[in-house]
Amino acid sequence: MDGRPVWRRPVLVMTNRVARPNREPPAPSAGTAAHRDYTGAVYGSMLAASVVAGAGALDGHPRLEMILLLLGTGLVFWGAHVHARLFGTRLGRRASGLAQVRRACAEEWPIVKAAVPPAAAVAVGPVFRLDLDGSLWLALAVALAGQVGWAATAARRSGASWAMVAVTGAVNLLLGLLIVTLKAALHH
Repeated sequence: MDGRPVWRRPVLVMTNRVARPNREPPAPSAGTAAHRDYTGAVYGSMLAASVVAGAGALDGHPRLEMILLLLGTGLVFWGAHVHARLFGTRLGRRASGLAQVRRACAEEWPIVKAAVPPAAAVAVGPVFRLDLDGSLWLALAVALAGQVGWAATAARRSGASWAMVAVTGAVNLLLGLLIVTLKAALHH
C-alpha cells in the first residue's frame, strides 16, 4: 500500500490491454444521477427565494406576474445550467449527442421544479385570504423550506450522518434567513 487513503489511490483500468491509472471519478449511471444530485433543487429553491425577496413593485396583475417571474426565472437558469453542462463536456471532446442533451436537461430540471412550490404559494394565497404581500411571505417560507428540505435529503441520501444532515440543514436555513432578512430590511 502507498499510504494514501483508499479514495485517493488511483484506480487501474484496462485500456487496450494496458493498465493505466484512472484520473477521473467514475461517472454515475444515467438513470440515477438526477435522483442522487439535489444540488439543482437546493439552488433552485434559493433562486426562488431570491426572486421573491427581490421582487419590486409589480404592475397590472402582480400575482400572475410574480408566478410568471418565478417560473420564468427557473426556466432561464435551467437553460443556462444545461448550456454550461453541455459546453463543459464538449471541451476537448467531440460534440454532444442528443442523449447527452437529454441527460443534461433532466439533470438540471430540479432547478425548475424548485420554483413550482413558491409559485403555487403565490397562486393559492387568496384561498388563505392573503394579500399579495402575505402571499410573497408565504412563497418565501415555502422556498426556504424547500431549500432546507432538499439539502437535508441530499445529505442523508449521500450517506451523511444525522449530525451532518443537521449541519447542512442549519447552513441552508441560515442562508435562507439571510434572504428573509434582506427582504425585511428592503421592505421597510
